[in-house]
Amino acid sequence: MLDVLVVGAGPAGRAVAAACGERGLRTLLLDPAPSRPWRASYGAWRDELPAEIPESVLAATVPGRAFAVTEHTLNRQYAVLDVPALREHLDQRLATAGVVVQRGLARPGELPAAGLVIDAGGPAQPLARSGPPGDAQRRRVRAEQTAVGVIVPAELATPVLEPGEALFMDWRQPAGPGGWPTFLYAIPLGGGRVLLEETSLARRPGLDFDTLAARLRARLAGHRIQPPGDAPRELVRFPVDLPRHRAAGVLGFGAAAPFTHPATGYQLAESLRLAPAVADTAASALGAGPGAALAATQALLWPPSARAAHLLRRRGLEALLRLPPARVPEFFEGFFVLPEHRRRDYLSGRGDPFGTARAMAGTFATTGWAVRLRLIGSSLLVSAPPESTRWSNVE
Repeated sequence: MLDVLVVGAGPAGRAVAAACGERGLRTLLLDPAPSRPWRASYGAWRDELPAEIPESVLAATVPGRAFAVTEHTLNRQYAVLDVPALREHLDQRLATAGVVVQRGLARPGELPAAGLVIDAGGPAQPLARSGPPGDAQRRRVRAEQTAVGVIVPAELATPVLEPGEALFMDWRQPAGPGGWPTFLYAIPLGGGRVLLEETSLARRPGLDFDTLAARLRARLAGHRIQPPGDAPRELVRFPVDLPRHRAAGVLGFGAAAPFTHPATGYQLAESLRLAPAVADTAASALGAGPGAALAATQALLWPPSARAAHLLRRRGLEALLRLPPARVPEFFEGFFVLPEHRRRDYLSGRGDPFGTARAMAGTFATTGWAVRLRLIGSSLLVSAPPESTRWSNVE
């Protein structure tokens, strides 16, 4: 019997499978297309990445800035990962550790026997489909982050991104029709390339790609940036309000857990950081049986402090979804004027509900009453309804 079965060969799945193999655990990594290319770009706060990540995996490490109502220096280094280098690094670890990578579908109830089963299949949560038909948690309309980006030569992007920096968010809206607010995300990819991406942070359901593409064209035109006709594109869509993975006998990991931060969409750094800890815990607990291994790893990933911080972040997401479009930049202005350690508490303090709460209280205190009243009202409601014509009277 296998010690560990990991379903999903993305970055999170590869990282946790490699860590398990390196500890002598018989590990199988299962994915329907393990060789498919990774087309997404990945960024993280440099201080969130584990120390053992080699510098060769980083395409750039630069200071970040943001623009809400005014401009802000974030005083925190932002790391952009070299995706092919990251994949090569993880694949080398898998091979050295003797992890078997196998192509195949993961169906609940038809999996190879293993002491610990890990679902690292991303937002699809392939092993969490065992809930009853019509499960409201699975049927509900999800809040999604969506984005449309274009990769251009760095010199072409200088009107919005100077060399040696990253633009975390620019909430200034381009000329043209109003509507749901979006921001520009601009990062260096290395090799003289820059990603310029129009992003909808969260919307239920996600903002469509056509609208995002039109916004991006209008924004770039305003800066007199004309991307080449053959410029590579990036499309992004993933949920930011998935329920916690609760399938019997399975540990959710990575985006499937979910580790995804509702306010940023980030989860890769958390996955890379926690993979060795999961492997250590599994190696220690498997001798007591599969139940003990699952309980120990679940307790590692979701202690009460992490569950509490996760719930607070989700409440913050619902409050943001209820803000009128014109108030969203004001909300982020209140967030970005917080001291750097308070912003860090909210953006990175996965296991710190008190820091998360202090950051939320600080944002409330630094915004105007128009935003505060909306936040107070949102705190009394369970979740924001799906978008349809909710803001038609203000768009």
